[in-house]
Amino acid sequence: MKKTKKSVCAIILARSGSKGLKNKNIRDLAGKPLISHAIADAKNSNLIDRTIVSTDSNEIAEIANHSGADTPFLRPKEISDDLATSEDALLHTLNYLNNSENYYPEIIVYLQITEPFRPENIIDDCIQHMIDDNQLDSVFAGHIEHKNYWQKIDGKFSQISDKSQSSLPRQIKSPVFREDTGIMLATKSDVIRSGKRIGKKVKIIPYDHELNFIDIHSEFDLELSNLLMKKFTNKR
Repeated sequence: MKKTKKSVCAIILARSGSKGLKNKNIRDLAGKPLISHAIADAKNSNLIDRTIVSTDSNEIAEIANHSGADTPFLRPKEISDDLATSEDALLHTLNYLNNSENYYPEIIVYLQITEPFRPENIIDDCIQHMIDDNQLDSVFAGHIEHKNYWQKIDGKFSQISDKSQSSLPRQIKSPVFREDTGIMLATKSDVIRSGKRIGKKVKIIPYDHELNFIDIHSEFDLELSNLLMKKFTNKR
């Protein structure tokens, strides 16, 4: 394992006001709260120095602490409602760490609670690329796609993927990458300070995982995830 002098902090966002799946972040998945899986992934990293949970809930904070994360504050209500963005909460966390603790992590790791099936080593792979190449702003997971994608703008459909490759066999077609920052994103703290999650110079770490479609936002998603956890003893 390569060593680094750069400070790396994981930030996990866990507000309490879930509408689609009540108490989503602390619902049971394979015998422990959903949030605990994301915290465990961060704690198992060889390169993350500290794991922080940003939440507006005392109950979530207690569970996060029990799972090994720090909860140095409760998130203000104004950035905890349905209209608040992840960027708002990440910036608030970073400002708190800077101003209240004089802690200035160089790399921020963003892990989404609702995507518990992370490929093995994806976290440290992304971080290590950030460490090795100081020119990179962000490194994130990207699921490999070989299908053709279209978008609708002003009532008209246009193809997003390269038209010249649309009829090529899958084996020789250049892949398209679906951004999966919920699985893993490592980004410079300066990018967060600019109000963004992803900077201009990026690297995508490709992955092709049989459980890449899981993103828990409903009772069905949770039930399916519990079944899959039982089937796949190694969730990676």
